[in-house]
Amino acid sequence: MRLNADFSKRVVVRPEDVAWTPSPMAGVERRMLDRLGAESGHATSIVRYAPGSSFSNHTHSGGEEFLVLDGVFSDQYGDFPAGTYVRNPIGTRHAPHSDSGCTIFVKLHQFASSDTRQFALDTRTPFSPGLVHGLSVLPLHAHGTEQVALVRWQAGTRFHRHRHQGGEEILVLEGTFQDEHGDYPAGTWLRSPHGSEHRPRSDEGCLIYVKTGHLTPRPPSHSPTA
Repeated sequence: MRLNADFSKRVVVRPEDVAWTPSPMAGVERRMLDRLGAESGHATSIVRYAPGSSFSNHTHSGGEEFLVLDGVFSDQYGDFPAGTYVRNPIGTRHAPHSDSGCTIFVKLHQFASSDTRQFALDTRTPFSPGLVHGLSVLPLHAHGTEQVALVRWQAGTRFHRHRHQGGEEILVLEGTFQDEHGDYPAGTWLRSPHGSEHRPRSDEGCLIYVKTGHLTPRPPSHSPTA
């Protein structure tokens, strides 16, 4: 399966654009955002666990990163309420479930082999001032050129036009994020390629998850295709 698999193109997915579809496990549904492969390989999704649902014990062959959007996500390592950011590097293993139900934003099979730090971070903590007035930032992770953060925009905040070296990926968590290309309400996912430019703003204010520097073009594959 290939979904939004051309990383040289800009992609915008609003909540109404993608329906919930069943996963292989009963009670677990997902909205697929990008995907390379079937049930393994690169994938970015919103995943929803019904109360009492679970997923089979599995190993993260390419790593797992997720942010709990609502409810409580659980595994053998603990209970992770809304606002928790988790990274499980390559080779880690767990058996997730949710007693009360939850929704997570999850990215699979996207870790560098040298990115080995495993942690869970409670993001319900004070943010630091950003680069312009009205912005505040909570760094979540950094490895090589990859930077991950939550960024809060106060109403009326504007940012200067800038270029994304290594691309940018955004999930709008609250409010409405904007740029010269459009308005992006809560639940919208955006992926902008390496070298893209924009001038972002937020008239009403917003909170976004943002990752940069992870979409540097890869050398072309010379393997034969079927």
